[in-house]
Amino acid sequence: MKKRHQQKLVVLSVLLLLVLNLPIVLLFDSADNVFGLPVIYIYIFSVWLFSVLMSWIVVQRYYE
Repeated sequence: MKKRHQQKLVVLSVLLLLVLNLPIVLLFDSADNVFGLPVIYIYIFSVWLFSVLMSWIVVQRYYE
């Protein structure tokens, strides 16, 4: 894997560490619902989906 791709994955990991940190996650802990789901669940799963997609994009560019 190229050094550039490794650096992108490290940056993504650090970003995930920051956005999934407890004080940030607790900002979304409210009684509000979106489509019947609590906001905190939508936040956590959207961050997870974003991380999976970004990792997939970086890895796919490596194999081209």
